[in-house]
Amino acid sequence: MKNLAIDIYSDVMCPWCIIGYRQLLKALDELEGEITVETRWRPFELNPDMPPEGEERTAHIARKYGRSMDQAREGAAHMQAMAERVDYSFAWEGEGEEPPALMRNTFLAHKLLAHALDAAGWEVQTYLKLALFDAHFRDRRAIGDPQVLLDIAAGVGLDREASAAALADEALGERIREEEQAAFDANITGVPAMVIEGKFLVPGAQEPETYVNALRRVAQKA
Repeated sequence: MKNLAIDIYSDVMCPWCIIGYRQLLKALDELEGEITVETRWRPFELNPDMPPEGEERTAHIARKYGRSMDQAREGAAHMQAMAERVDYSFAWEGEGEEPPALMRNTFLAHKLLAHALDAAGWEVQTYLKLALFDAHFRDRRAIGDPQVLLDIAAGVGLDREASAAALADEALGERIREEEQAAFDANITGVPAMVIEGKFLVPGAQEPETYVNALRRVAQKA
């Protein structure tokens, strides 16, 4: 049995990131008894200049990538179909009238994720990351809001006061910026990007067999 470390560069706003992670889980099911992994979520901001009020998702995609609104909607439908293949849904799951789907600033979310890894380890950090994905995509919560983040942190068992201190920690913020710059310097310009054992990069959301093959190759060399 080999245990491998995977650093996953990801943003909570990124639908391909949750799709890629679900594909990784399928690969790990195939590798059961052969390879286990420890995942660490690393920061990457798709929209570091996003204002606190956010921007409607379809309009943002159209503006950022130079598409028409119809093209942006078609892209969203394709993304939903891809997600359904890995048993995930981006559909609104709350009660009452569906709120708009907004893109948010995620810098504070990355600080919270780093704190979770430091304070509670990789498994709790992963619980938090998945809770943030659900909060953004399914619940349409304002995950740039510190109070919303603290509620989510408490929901996965993190101490609320310690989490609040982390969100206010300027040194932690500097560390996030340094990690983002290091990723850029390593030619990581899109997410998800999975770095296995600190050396082997698997870019993008791949099919399960791609992850199976990559993990086996790395395990043989480890």
